[in-house]
Amino acid sequence: MQIIYSDLLCIGAGLAGERVAVEAAKAGFNVTCLSIVPPRRSHSSAAQGGMQAALGNAIMGDGDTPDVHFADTVKGSDWGCDQEVARIFADTAPIVMREVAHWGVPWNRVEAGVHTYYKGGKPFEAEEKLEKHGLIHARAFGGTAKWRTCYTADGTGRSVLNTLDSMCLRYEVGIHDRTQAETLIHDGENCLGAIVRCLKTGELKAYLATATLIATGGYGRIYKATTNAVICDGGGQIAALDTGLVPMGNMEAIQFHPTGTVPTDILVTEGCRGDGGTLLDVNEYRFMPDYEPEKAELASRDVVSRRMQEHIRKGLGVKSPYGDHLWLDIRHLGEKHITTKLREVYDICTNFLGVNPIHDLIPVRPTQHYSMGGIRTNRDGAAYGLKGLFSAGESACWDMHGFNRLGGNSLAETVVAGRYVGKKIVEFLKGHTVDFKQSAINDAHAKVAARIMEMTKSSSKQESAIQLRDEMHSTMMDNVGIFRNGKDLQKAVDTLDELIDRSKNIKLQGTAIGFNPEISLALRIPGMLKLAQCTAYGALMRTESRGAHTREDFPERNDKDWLNRTLAYWKEGSTRPELKYEDASPYFEIPPGERGYGGGKIIAADIPEEKLRLPKNSAEKKKAKQTKKAS
Repeated sequence: MQIIYSDLLCIGAGLAGERVAVEAAKAGFNVTCLSIVPPRRSHSSAAQGGMQAALGNAIMGDGDTPDVHFADTVKGSDWGCDQEVARIFADTAPIVMREVAHWGVPWNRVEAGVHTYYKGGKPFEAEEKLEKHGLIHARAFGGTAKWRTCYTADGTGRSVLNTLDSMCLRYEVGIHDRTQAETLIHDGENCLGAIVRCLKTGELKAYLATATLIATGGYGRIYKATTNAVICDGGGQIAALDTGLVPMGNMEAIQFHPTGTVPTDILVTEGCRGDGGTLLDVNEYRFMPDYEPEKAELASRDVVSRRMQEHIRKGLGVKSPYGDHLWLDIRHLGEKHITTKLREVYDICTNFLGVNPIHDLIPVRPTQHYSMGGIRTNRDGAAYGLKGLFSAGESACWDMHGFNRLGGNSLAETVVAGRYVGKKIVEFLKGHTVDFKQSAINDAHAKVAARIMEMTKSSSKQESAIQLRDEMHSTMMDNVGIFRNGKDLQKAVDTLDELIDRSKNIKLQGTAIGFNPEISLALRIPGMLKLAQCTAYGALMRTESRGAHTREDFPERNDKDWLNRTLAYWKEGSTRPELKYEDASPYFEIPPGERGYGGGKIIAADIPEEKLRLPKNSAEKKKAKQTKKAS
């Protein structure tokens, strides 16, 4: 078995993984990144709309501050976020946007003078300030008080990823693509690296490292209708959960994006609505102001998706062979705007839908898009349960998003958390050594090799990985969607119990152990089913509605009983996750209250006085910032 050593092993080479890698490499450490695909094809490249940061350059963002951004993030999370982490994010985001601009990200820039913008389909004029000319521009996104989403047309993810990948080359980060981490190597206390399968040859290799980062993105592929790429199968979360030591946080918190296209489920950016696009029903009537008079199409994503689904339930959806949908209208934005600032939307519509958005309506409906849950970490990005294991980006539950993340916040999180967690990993590497135990390496290798041998050689195993995947998809789509109830969730949990048991008997139809998508799926499916069960079981147990978790049988947001975070552990030999709970936030800089959109009843919590006070250093920093601002 080949063994590869590095100081830091990054499992995943998208935005979060590469930003952490750059930070460690700049500090002089040897870094290796693993990726299923070439890094520039990571799912980060699919992100369109932009990154939120309170720069306040655009006239419609005038007066924006990190405090306003922080408040929007807390409200967007429906008070489910860790406010300490949300504060770190909001304060750091402006620095990081300027930093990546310095590295080469071609942000759209403010052009001084009078411009025509759109809100809710109607034009208005605003004058950009001369003193802001040439600074980073911003567009509107949902759930925000100011325009603060920095963007490069509608290809922001790709632009930033290309820049970071070039920085990895500059700092000699080792990129090993077409590799899949199958299990973590650990001794019960320390994470030592991972057993990795080469997707070209099938060879198993041991990658050993003092620190290991998981940055593999989300687990949207547990659903059939998702905007996520096929590589977003939760591989990193599976490896962490499989240790029995590392918990998943808030797995029931699943976001459905309002504008997945029909029938492809390919996303069209929230920037369409931020730039003035509207949602129409079968009668081409704009319905969102009826539900959300103030925010309309620019309420938070959980709210817009629910309102769309409600409208479809009333029989006002557009009938199609692929199910009911609604319309997204950006025709009034004009050809120039669509083919420059929304050019990827134009390409997606013309190439995949046969629709020209300059002249035609775009068929859309809510589609699974983002996972607020993931590997639970502390504020430094260190995973619970194993020393030396870190996580960042969508794979982590760093938990600045709580039960709903705002558009533009997650893409910004990749580089903000990447920078912040990267610095913490550098501190860890400077003060930590580890004993690479041969027994732990051999045990991890033997575990993966035995699974592959059983699937290829055993005559008693008959289950199809593809069939199990399809049944999981049906279960999640039918029972764990936008609207949830106890009966459906219990059905999902019972069905997933059965599928998990059947997944012990997977047999491959083919025999190739090298390039073979079937073996990749077969190795993932048992873990994907466990992630699905963590999602369904967590949703069943959470008897309230909060953010994207909407229980029709428990419609109130219950701060009295549920102002907390779910932790799902999967002990070896267990048939279901063990659920524990921790406080949602160590303190509440903003006490729980109304979001200002979405409606709903709140059962108030009796929060201890000490949790409503900032810790001493946080309070001192805030006071110093206010003093500086006043002067």
